[in-house]
Amino acid sequence: MKLTKDTKILVVLGGPSTEAEVSRRTGAAVAQALQTAGYPVEVLEFVPATAQADIIAAAPGVVFNALHGRYGEDGAIQHILEMSGIPYTGSGPVASAVTVDKVVSKRLLMQAGLPTAEFTAYTEQQTREEICADIRARFTFPVVIKAPQQGSTIGIRVVHTAEELAPAVDEAFRYDSFIMAERFLAGDEFTASVLNGKVLPLIRIVPHSGMYDYTAKYTAGATDYLVPAPISPELTQEMQALAKQAYELMGCCGVARVDFMTDTAGKPYILELNTVPGMTTTSLVPKAAQAVGIDFTELCEDILRTAACGKL
Repeated sequence: MKLTKDTKILVVLGGPSTEAEVSRRTGAAVAQALQTAGYPVEVLEFVPATAQADIIAAAPGVVFNALHGRYGEDGAIQHILEMSGIPYTGSGPVASAVTVDKVVSKRLLMQAGLPTAEFTAYTEQQTREEICADIRARFTFPVVIKAPQQGSTIGIRVVHTAEELAPAVDEAFRYDSFIMAERFLAGDEFTASVLNGKVLPLIRIVPHSGMYDYTAKYTAGATDYLVPAPISPELTQEMQALAKQAYELMGCCGVARVDFMTDTAGKPYILELNTVPGMTTTSLVPKAAQAVGIDFTELCEDILRTAACGKL
């Protein structure tokens, strides 16, 4: 598409997901940056029942998708925009639906031979006793229990004892109708931002609390971000190559983030992909972009330039 400074930008944010407040922060920061760059910008709070009519009524040239979680990263808004013929940022409906589901995406990673921690999925049709017994049989403690379709570390617990297992399973089922147990990796946490197919410098994430949870992610000063990550060139190249492979495997577009953990031997494993990564003052993609001289306004424009329809 042809983008000019007269192109009306509609930033869609909020919605009913568990990440709505973070989405509003992302959308507000993006809207301010694009206004500073000289674009006419309007902000729209996402309401599922009226979303398509609301977007069409706004008559945007481009939609900047700032919706995190449900409706924004699961293919819903992407389907709406594809049907309406409105160019939008980020990945398409299929890529979004695949990456938002950690069970599906991990199966694809494994099938492609990309490293990701061993896991097992469970449904609500199984009893808590069956689930807990199976987890105890398959995994050693600590083990990670996850709600597979949530972001921002919502619905995730690291379980250290058998007594903690049932409450963690119940907590995960509060958010999703199926859950997963995953092998705990005791190494370091990293993230690789991919912008238009190019992998930006790696970031090592060092939360002061020891756990990169919701508080550590969104509280200023609660986590140290080391960029470029102070690791060997070989490990850097390995993770950047894996990030690019995962991005291409899932059919991602625009910007995406690939999160990693290493084990005690330093081997990297892909945790997940995020197709609508945060763009707040504490977010990771802007930090990685800044490391190569791309400021926040330029980053938002770079993402905007990838807007299109007809995506996977």
